[in-house]
Amino acid sequence: MDIASLAGVLLCLVMIVFGVISSASLSGVHEYLNFPSAIITFGGAIFSTMASVSLSDFIGGLKSFTLIFKAPALNTAEMIQKIIDLSNIARKEGLLSLEEAAADMEEPFLKKGILLIVDGTDPDLVRAIMETELASIEGRHKNRIGFWETLGSMGPAWGMIGTLIGLVHMLYQMQDVAALGPAMAVALITTLYGSVLANWICAPVAAKLKADNEGEMMMKEVMIEGLLSIQAGENPRVIEEKLKSFLAPGDRENPADTAGGEE
Repeated sequence: MDIASLAGVLLCLVMIVFGVISSASLSGVHEYLNFPSAIITFGGAIFSTMASVSLSDFIGGLKSFTLIFKAPALNTAEMIQKIIDLSNIARKEGLLSLEEAAADMEEPFLKKGILLIVDGTDPDLVRAIMETELASIEGRHKNRIGFWETLGSMGPAWGMIGTLIGLVHMLYQMQDVAALGPAMAVALITTLYGSVLANWICAPVAAKLKADNEGEMMMKEVMIEGLLSIQAGENPRVIEEKLKSFLAPGDRENPADTAGGEE
């Protein structure tokens, strides 16, 4: 569970509720609740987003909301350690010994690369196959990110549509001066709903999915470079130094203390 994402979403809700209560008090909370405004804003944003993608992508986009609460199963430093361990095995027992190590691996991308190496696949072909799959994975991720970016842009737009609908009705009722204030308030609620949808939900979800995508892409690039280095017979210590270049300087302190140093 990613505590930061969960806490961020909940605390944003707390800020909204605090703002409403401090402005209108508990007795005035109902002033911020308007069913027609919610239907126009949220319904319009969701269905216009549905119109812009396929049904499967729409459903997948909605489901991807839960992904922001999942912590990465393996970080890049741990992956570097795993690859160095594999390089030690390959250096001592040969590339064919990696097939047994691959049987216990849960990471399908790494497992696929190991099996390609064990089968004696040409290094250039190994890189081409893995980079093709990497591009395919990133493409799927970008579809999910694009879904939330589209929904985020639709929210304020439909909020403005709802506001304009309310203003048209208000202008037709100009003769009733006492009703102008409440009518204007109701018209503006749709703008509020659109802004809340975009900035409380959509923008944070898209940003988190982007960050997760970048982290996963970097880790898979580490896998590719590491496996090709193992296939080339490079020394584990050299592989370690090569892969540590993917990490920030502060994270490079001995990610693989047990790496072999055989010459």
